[in-house]
Amino acid sequence: MTTTPAIDIDRLNVTYGDFHAVKDLSFQVEQGELYALLGTNGAGKTSTLEVVEGHRKASSGTVRVLGKDPSDRRAVRPRMGIMLQESGFSPDLTVAESVRLIGKLSGRTDTVDRVLGIVDLTRKADTRVSQLSGGEKRRLDFSTAVYGRPELVFLDEPTTGLDIQSRDALWDAVDQLREDGSTVVLTTHYLEEAQQRADRIGLMHNGTFRHEGTVAELTRTLPAAIRFSLPAGSPAPLLQAAPLADGSYQIETFDLQTDLKQLLDWAHAHSVDLVGLSAAPTRLDDVFRAIEADPVAAA
Repeated sequence: MTTTPAIDIDRLNVTYGDFHAVKDLSFQVEQGELYALLGTNGAGKTSTLEVVEGHRKASSGTVRVLGKDPSDRRAVRPRMGIMLQESGFSPDLTVAESVRLIGKLSGRTDTVDRVLGIVDLTRKADTRVSQLSGGEKRRLDFSTAVYGRPELVFLDEPTTGLDIQSRDALWDAVDQLREDGSTVVLTTHYLEEAQQRADRIGLMHNGTFRHEGTVAELTRTLPAAIRFSLPAGSPAPLLQAAPLADGSYQIETFDLQTDLKQLLDWAHAHSVDLVGLSAAPTRLDDVFRAIEADPVAAA
């Protein structure tokens, strides 16, 4: 039995005059997954999300959200929750009034007490928005996005300005949403959050995807690195060890365990201390930096 994707994008193009912001972009977000849409500056990520969320029309291509055209707001909007970077609540409304207003606009059913409890704002229910701290405003943003347990939730930089406890509580709430069957689309500059939590990642640059897949699939596109220094008078190291400008050596490898063992065996056989030895697997931020530094990608 085929399940309709939560988001289905086919050859999406978004242009602003002569500027081509999104170029023939195609991808799907499956129901129930946490999909991280990441991008370098000016990659087209925001334009893509604006189309998906129903805030902008595509220049060409097909976009379906929960099986519907996102421009059909009556059909789609009650089924999605959106946490923007800045929601722009009226400063004169209280926290409870803000949640109640957004709840009515969403068309979903919930209680103010429940959503404020999720983000630990119950004691702030009668406080005006203008009197909230930056972190409290972000928690309010999140509470309105998850009001009524929507099927699809967009989280745009959700943890900016949050302390550690608030961040943990937010992710606990996201985990509960997913257990209840919601699909989550995350955008963040905190790449470690995407690395730790996303089922799949789409990494945009210059209007299209440079990489898409699981964290393991993306990090396998670059070699891991082993770095070390040698004491004076040591024998020449293994052939694959490249000297660096600071006098240390580096081994780039797609088989970290095997090559690290080979290096340790060599050091043991020659009674050599490997000074400052480090063996670091490739991380998502390494993939991100490689795209920004790639002259072909920038062309």
